[in-house]
Amino acid sequence: MAGWGAAEEKDKGRQPRSAAAPVTFAGTVGLFTSAIGPSFGTAVLFLSPWGFEEMCVRKFWRILAEDLADIGVASLRFDYAGTGDALDLADEGKGLEPWHETALAAAAKLKALSGCERLILVSQGLGGTVAAALAEQLEGIDGIAFLAPVVSGRAYLRELTVWSKMIDESMGLSEAQRQTEGVTVASLRMPDSAADAVRKLNLMTLDRLGTPNCLVLTRPGRPGDDDFARHLETLGPEVTQASYEGYDDLVSNPTIATMPTTAGRKIVEWVQSVAGNTTEITSTELTLPVAESLIGEGFRETPLRFGVGNRLFGILCEPQGARAGATALLLTTAYDRHAGWGRMSVTMARALARDGIASLRFDTANVGDSPPLSGVPEQVLYSRDQHLDVGEALDLLEKRGLLPAYVVGRCSGGYLAFQAALRDTRCRGLITVNPYSFHWDESRSVDEALRFAPRSLETYGRKLLQMETLKRLFGGQIDAKSAILNMATGLGRRAIRTARHLLGAFPVFAAAQGPVLGGFRTLARRGVDMSLIYSAHDIGLDHLHDEFGENGAGLKHFPDIRLTIIPEADHNLTPPYARKVYLREVREMGLRLANR
Repeated sequence: MAGWGAAEEKDKGRQPRSAAAPVTFAGTVGLFTSAIGPSFGTAVLFLSPWGFEEMCVRKFWRILAEDLADIGVASLRFDYAGTGDALDLADEGKGLEPWHETALAAAAKLKALSGCERLILVSQGLGGTVAAALAEQLEGIDGIAFLAPVVSGRAYLRELTVWSKMIDESMGLSEAQRQTEGVTVASLRMPDSAADAVRKLNLMTLDRLGTPNCLVLTRPGRPGDDDFARHLETLGPEVTQASYEGYDDLVSNPTIATMPTTAGRKIVEWVQSVAGNTTEITSTELTLPVAESLIGEGFRETPLRFGVGNRLFGILCEPQGARAGATALLLTTAYDRHAGWGRMSVTMARALARDGIASLRFDTANVGDSPPLSGVPEQVLYSRDQHLDVGEALDLLEKRGLLPAYVVGRCSGGYLAFQAALRDTRCRGLITVNPYSFHWDESRSVDEALRFAPRSLETYGRKLLQMETLKRLFGGQIDAKSAILNMATGLGRRAIRTARHLLGAFPVFAAAQGPVLGGFRTLARRGVDMSLIYSAHDIGLDHLHDEFGENGAGLKHFPDIRLTIIPEADHNLTPPYARKVYLREVREMGLRLANR
């Protein structure tokens, strides 16, 4: 029996594991993981949750798929219509029907790819309701795993409202900046008709379930989950119930999410027990089709694998007409999947294509759908290993005749973009948005920095004046010690900058030898087109001022660098006008580089 995470452990010291094989169907993108060795006659279809929760479980799904492959179970994971990498979908009042239709198409695709006629459905959150509906429409569903199921639609929508406010609070958004229309969380809005359909959902009213086996992973402190497990028992299936240990740590934030190892092990063991009841063994010598492109208004998107051993997964978005610009390499932020926060990268890629600019968005190793490199640390952010990923993405663009290229990234992706431009002369341009830093001290713990990320002094000042913040502070919901330490550090840095300015020490750049200023000089000598974009009160501005003086005065020594400050915007560029500024800068650089 392979244990949870055994796939990654097994791969250490070997060639990198290949990313799952991309397929397209019903206007969406799927990822098929074939069984390794002898195969059971049953395959697994993953049915994802929605929105922010889906972003958090993306990597979890990938690890589960790899471990299932190692025990002889093929699987498919996919995006519902209008979500992730799927084509956009107008809300025509059909509720959840488009998602159900996508799931039906995914089930048919999985059977065709795997050669299996029987399926197990592994669902989380809102995906559980899709699983229950699918079991009523298809024969041969051997089991359904309900992970943190949405039992009551009304309760779920209330929870999403709280979840949305917590996420916005963590990003420092004011009430005026929050997106509160309809059901919105982490810049993702659920179609109104879908929200209306969700509001009417109640799994406690199920009077039958078309499967003989169920696994229910219940969340501590959620009695509704336990009630649902007991209700399923009255419908006849054999129900296995276990605690969803690690759920809260998984869905709190993709950047610091901890994979739920105990839950993962339980899922793999349960799938093996159910699939083991089938005696049919299918051939693993399957020829997988090359994914066809998805065609949208003015763009053509092709999901593909690339790099050594096809270890990386990404989406190449090209204009339907002639190319008119350089190719944008859109880097991921932290552990957000390649679709971007609030599908920002998807929206940008398609808008660029309409203006003749191609782009590649992809997951770096151990992020989203790209497996990890063997023998490297689990934490990949601010790691030198990510430079290999960017290099292989540029190799792909060069092979396809899509150079010149320019790199675009936000936050940790902005850091990676700067470092990639320094290391690879094929990077003709650089756009970095709200980078925390341009240079990382490798003696510093990335995990600690992510968990206790500071904010700018202006942000701390505004929040201290808010009554809600004071209530949370005195209620112990805020780590006051870390906040005070971060403010003290910020005040100290600002005092040093002010003193140097008063003493005339800024800017003396001719003799400066620091890695950041030296890096900017290198890029300037190479004629790299550079654009720096910051939200007005982002902590990254403090670091920029550390290097270039108060208010970035030293940037005058680099006259070709464009500095854009977006007022009243958060770190993730949530307000629509902030994203328009970002898109405009990316578009203009792409067109400008094509003429050089």
